Amino acid sequence: MNKSTLAIILGGGQGSRLAPLTESRSKPAVPIAGKYRLVDIPISNCINSDIKRMFVLTQFNSASLNQHIKNTYHFSHFSTAFVDILAAEQTPENPTWFQGTADAVRQCMQHFMNHNFDYALILSGDQLYQMDFNEMIQAHHQSGATISIATLPVNAKEAPEFGILKTDSDNFITSFIEKPKAELLPEWTSEVSEEMQAEGKHYLASMGIYIFNRDLLVELMSNQETKDFGKEIIPQAIGKQKILSYQYEGYWTDIGNIESFFEANLGLTDEIPKFNLFDNSSKIYTRARVLPPSKITGTTSIDKSVIAEGCIINGATIYHSVIGIRSRIGKGCSVSNSYLMGNDFYQNLEEISHNSTNNIMNIGIGEGCEINNTIVDKNCRIGNNVKLIGGNHLEDCNTPLYTVKDGIIVVKKGAVLPNGFTV
Repeated sequence: MNKSTLAIILGGGQGSRLAPLTESRSKPAVPIAGKYRLVDIPISNCINSDIKRMFVLTQFNSASLNQHIKNTYHFSHFSTAFVDILAAEQTPENPTWFQGTADAVRQCMQHFMNHNFDYALILSGDQLYQMDFNEMIQAHHQSGATISIATLPVNAKEAPEFGILKTDSDNFITSFIEKPKAELLPEWTSEVSEEMQAEGKHYLASMGIYIFNRDLLVELMSNQETKDFGKEIIPQAIGKQKILSYQYEGYWTDIGNIESFFEANLGLTDEIPKFNLFDNSSKIYTRARVLPPSKITGTTSIDKSVIAEGCIINGATIYHSVIGIRSRIGKGCSVSNSYLMGNDFYQNLEEISHNSTNNIMNIGIGEGCEINNTIVDKNCRIGNNVKLIGGNHLEDCNTPLYTVKDGIIVVKKGAVLPNGFTV
């Protein structure tokens, strides 16, 4: 086990840009790929890098995240490995909630200092990527840096969304600008590989993945004024500290809003997806559920889709979609370009029989439904002949049952849509 490194995973703020998926859960607890949660990604990257001492910092809607981590990450009794949740807590020294990424780390420092470590690896809880952190830690150690930042080459269209930096010939960062305006970009090009140049990616963006030497972190956290790593700590440290840029050229996406979340999930259905779930050396770990295999009956057509375990699909057409655990899809349904998150439990036959006698809808998708460009959150009851057709013709809106963002319909967790309901 990598005993020199302690991982600190930031759970993010309120996650309002991912609403309504974050109305009842924190951002790291949002289900992805039909069976995982977002927080499984950084935790799995750590485990695959043999870093097995992790803290997850949260403050909003953390109950389902706590439950997931408690039920998922069990290590041997004889190991020092752990994944601990640190929710924002009021103390005599800190009567406030977390005010930013650095403030969250500052308020939890007493817990980190109970452990021996040389390096603190600070990660975000809402990014999709596979990375061997050991290579970054080795580069940090060999260069004699006090801070390292993982950087990603991006193009001119993406650059204004990020913190952009410049480096010297030894890859040490010399300047940094947060979300530069397009007209400033010509001054901010960097040395990148020929492959990245060919893709028009001339700018180095911070990925929000940092390594700090322990002593420096302690020193920086003693300053009560700084609240955020990206906006304050990193820019203020340039010129004073040796800050290494560790260039990463693999797949990475920030799950910041509904559109990026939707695209990242549907991207998993590609013939060779950029994010590889089928990798022996970079497994994604999650809660081990004891579920039956999926059952498909009737004349069903499935193409370019990912189907999780425990589903019951009855005579449907499914195209370019992700179907989550325990999904139930009725006869004659068409599901395309959509993500169904699935359900947390099954209904037994008595309950289903009782519901049909009393005209109560069952959990899942009824018969004859058409679902396109839609995210259906967990435990929804969708009646027969429901039409959910997302697209640019729809204006953004928010109703008690569903939200529309960027043409994507998001059916809220536990929503009940009656027979014939149409969006």
